[in-house]
Amino acid sequence: MTVQTSSISEKAAHVHAGRLVLILGSLTALGPLSVDMYLPAFPNMASTLGTNLSSVETSLASYFAGLSFGQLFYGPLADRYGRKGPLLIGLAIYALASVACAMAQSIEAVIALRFMQALGACGGMVIPRAIVRDRFEHQESARIFSLLMLIMGVAPILAPLLGGYFSLNFGWRSIFWFLVAFSSLAIVGAGMFLPETHGAHPEHKMKGSFSTFGRILRDREFLRYTLSGSIAQAGMFAYITGSPFVFIEYFGIPADKFGWVFGSNALGLIAVSQLNARLLRTFSYEKILTVAIRIVAVAGTLLMIAGVANAGLWAVMIPLFLYVATLGATFPNAAAGALASQGRNAGSASAMLGTLQMMAASLASFILSKMHATSAAPMTVIVGVCGLLSLLIFTLMKKPQESKEDIAAG
Repeated sequence: MTVQTSSISEKAAHVHAGRLVLILGSLTALGPLSVDMYLPAFPNMASTLGTNLSSVETSLASYFAGLSFGQLFYGPLADRYGRKGPLLIGLAIYALASVACAMAQSIEAVIALRFMQALGACGGMVIPRAIVRDRFEHQESARIFSLLMLIMGVAPILAPLLGGYFSLNFGWRSIFWFLVAFSSLAIVGAGMFLPETHGAHPEHKMKGSFSTFGRILRDREFLRYTLSGSIAQAGMFAYITGSPFVFIEYFGIPADKFGWVFGSNALGLIAVSQLNARLLRTFSYEKILTVAIRIVAVAGTLLMIAGVANAGLWAVMIPLFLYVATLGATFPNAAAGALASQGRNAGSASAMLGTLQMMAASLASFILSKMHATSAAPMTVIVGVCGLLSLLIFTLMKKPQESKEDIAAG
């Protein structure tokens, strides 16, 4: 009887964990939907709003900047007041800003409103990572992050296809109305089915947030995992920003077919993230991450060479696919390593992780948007530099004793 009860409890826990991952994945998918869905509409937006493509790209950099800034607030709020309340407030801000974006009449308004939209979206980025840290141990959390990437990885495949369809048939504003509907459903789902995993902790004083962030930033291991993972991710955001010009304008791929190109890279990201989840049953996240970052650096170098040499579409596509796909093993393991020792400060640490990631992404995106590209070279060079810099930081910030252990093991 005891064995049967235990079996039922394990099944119930498995169901609850599955539902939790599904909800968190849907919340996390809000980010890629907000970025990827309107990419095919860039030329349409530029024409409708009477501006150029570079100005429309700035709205993407503005969104990344909002993600950088806003996450610093959600971490302390989630540690002080619990996970659920700040998340729901953020989703409400996002929905209202999406309504305003759909009704905007100038590119300046879109740029400002995208910043506000990002401030609301931050909750869906910071809090799911903190909830994973609340519920799962270190190695298991890396596997859960991989599962989240499977769910959120569907978004970059479907988003450009949906965005291209909506833009072509209903205009670019319909994309933002879709985001209003999606975020409204997210509010209902999180409100009804997402459990509170942390609760209120009055001892976490908001005025002490900066000292908490300071302690986190002095943690060498946190910085090593966070910076190397964030800079590798920044290469992907440079690709996201530059891809409408490179593939639609430069290589001449029709806007309604652009989603297939974009989706193939996202499919690679999903496949590697699931391979990562399986590998974690045998290998530590540190070992997998070491190999993944080396592959990212090699792929980035090949991509940079192809872009500078004007080597053609496939010479760009193949290393770009390898770079983006390998991030499926880079981000989950880097996030797990960064949060592994943060304990009850997981919300603040998750916020700092996301902030540094988005700062790197917004910087890469902003630099690219101001380069007024006439070829694929600017995008490929920035992606390549990100890959090499990620490997450099990951290697140089490794603790000396760890290096000696690796040599002895070898």
